[in-house]
Amino acid sequence: MKAVILAGGRGTRISEESMVRPKPMITIGGRPMLWHIMQIYAAHGITDFIICLGYKGYVIKEYCANYLLHSADVVDLDLGRSAPQFRHSQVSPWHVTLVETGEQTQTGGRIKRIEPWVRDDEAFCLTYGDGVADIDIAASIAYHRQHGRYATVTAVSPPGRFGTLRVVQGHVAEFVEKPAVDGQLINGGFFVLSPKIFDYINGDSTVWEHEPLRRLAADGQLSAYHHNGFWQPMDTVREREQLEMLWASGGAPWWKNSQ
Repeated sequence: MKAVILAGGRGTRISEESMVRPKPMITIGGRPMLWHIMQIYAAHGITDFIICLGYKGYVIKEYCANYLLHSADVVDLDLGRSAPQFRHSQVSPWHVTLVETGEQTQTGGRIKRIEPWVRDDEAFCLTYGDGVADIDIAASIAYHRQHGRYATVTAVSPPGRFGTLRVVQGHVAEFVEKPAVDGQLINGGFFVLSPKIFDYINGDSTVWEHEPLRRLAADGQLSAYHHNGFWQPMDTVREREQLEMLWASGGAPWWKNSQ
């Protein structure tokens, strides 16, 4: 099975970082967000990736083309030889296809453009290049197959914007930093899709989250896989800092299932 990662958007809400690199290349713990997402899939045996490029796609191309260089602890470089010698490298056995999907193309259009690479597959995975979770990918795929619909979206409870207080008899008994919003579910990415979804996408201007998903839902072809664990997008500098803190603590939730 292949995993498709949408990595072509401009990331305007985190422009402090995305002015110089695409959002999936913003680092957490010294590694691009893209790498963290690929690790999540690889932990469940999915190592064949299709990355949809757009804004500053050359940065992702350079990273992938020089992945061994980026991953090596020691590079023995003799300028008189044609190739450097790498030592203590930690490379992942991944196959990566990089597809230019247009700088102005919307999310649905990017998906439509990678149809030739997945149209003969039974199903494929798809997610955004700016969010991590401790999701059980294998369970989501099994759920998709069990229900037999064209598309499965991972439904998550969004983290709250503010911390909450639990007050007992006038004093604060507990402070909870940004609890999940009870009762609300949103699109958390981490889709499992049948190639039949391409019939729901018209072209480059199609926004995947608008007409295609609405039509799939109206046709009874959209399942929801509930994920009750950790899920966090990286839309702002503050959210990046939160992910950095989790990584630095040694307890990054999305990493535990990726080792």
